[in-house]
Amino acid sequence: MTLQQRLRDSVLAAFVAAVLALPLLGFETIDTGGPLGIRTRFDYVAWAAVIVFAGRFAFMWLLDWHRDRKIAMAQSADEAEQRDLLTRLGSKADKWLMPLLIAFAIVLPMMPFADRTVIDLGTVVLIYVMLGWGLNIVVGLAGLLDLGYVAFYAVGAYSYALLSLHFGFGFWESLPLAGMFAAIFGIVLGFPVLRLRGDYLAIVTLGFGEIIRIILLNWTDVTQGPNGITGIDRPSFFGFPFTASPPDGQTAFHDLFGLDYTSLHRIIFLYYVILVLALITNLFTMRIRKLPVGRAWEALREDEIACKALGINPTNTKLTAFAIGAMFGGFAGSFFATRQGFISPESFSFIESAVILAIVVLGGMGSQAGIVLAAAFLTLLPELAREFSLYRMLAFGAAMVLIMIWRPQGLLAHREPTIRLAKLRTGSGGSS
Repeated sequence: MTLQQRLRDSVLAAFVAAVLALPLLGFETIDTGGPLGIRTRFDYVAWAAVIVFAGRFAFMWLLDWHRDRKIAMAQSADEAEQRDLLTRLGSKADKWLMPLLIAFAIVLPMMPFADRTVIDLGTVVLIYVMLGWGLNIVVGLAGLLDLGYVAFYAVGAYSYALLSLHFGFGFWESLPLAGMFAAIFGIVLGFPVLRLRGDYLAIVTLGFGEIIRIILLNWTDVTQGPNGITGIDRPSFFGFPFTASPPDGQTAFHDLFGLDYTSLHRIIFLYYVILVLALITNLFTMRIRKLPVGRAWEALREDEIACKALGINPTNTKLTAFAIGAMFGGFAGSFFATRQGFISPESFSFIESAVILAIVVLGGMGSQAGIVLAAAFLTLLPELAREFSLYRMLAFGAAMVLIMIWRPQGLLAHREPTIRLAKLRTGSGGSS
């Protein structure tokens, strides 16, 4: 793009910004002691136009520079290999980066800087890591775009809450049931969408997530509607509660180990619970992708028609992907309910599905380690930018845009098949 084209595009963007900023920033109501007065702030409109002009011009220049750099690098084999360094690292990251991340997660509560805020943030990150790994089965391995994954998260949370309130089930008793109920809902979702793919599949899964949310809002006799469910039981350490004054006949956790009571014990315990659940999810995913069903998911992701030609049943393959991915979403939802002690439909809106999908896409579909990095990035960035108040989400969105420009395939892209057929080599006197 020439300089003249950049200037023309930037001027047009500045004009549009000025038109939009005029009613929003150009006028301010003031109290004059009588009728309401209006004060003009056209300098704010001018500054908005200037900032948009400069930003648009810099953005267009950056795109041109990035495109020219890609073309130049593609002309050199050595530079092309350097450009693809992160892609090559993505295929090996699960082997060397994952152990480092797991070791750091294990020792995090023991670090000198690990106060209640740090541990709480670590717990939130691990919840999204587990959700990302669960959705990665559907999106990254099977190649099915799911925009309603938060529905399974909600099913798991409400399953535990209702089992705890009405039947007296504890967290450990309800955990497998919550996963089973979520898996059943995954199969229910899978049946209507067996013939759909691409955008049509995304629309249906989006509608499924909204249906679940609306049911939670309106089925007040069961879900308490918008008021939510309170008083959800917290997990105990094998029957030893984390309370200062346990019920008669029970021993508290701090008394069992001869410690002084502090509420931090429960926070650390919950952190390790979600860490174990996340590691089980990762171990299961890494193992199942090497089994026939995992290889069928990868084949379905690459070409569904070729799957049918190879004798793979796409119906069963899709249903298993939806069911297993939903099961882990249900486990995470059950933990979320016991951690919060309160759940409501507002916790399971579409934005949650969008964030979980963004974690999978930004991390690199199919990469377990990439999902960990993306979950940490998307969870911690809004917290770090909280000091900027109203500009927090602006910084969050800008960072996402920059990542998608820099690494559109994800931070650690890894979409290679788990098993490759050996290449046929020509013999000394024969042919391949």
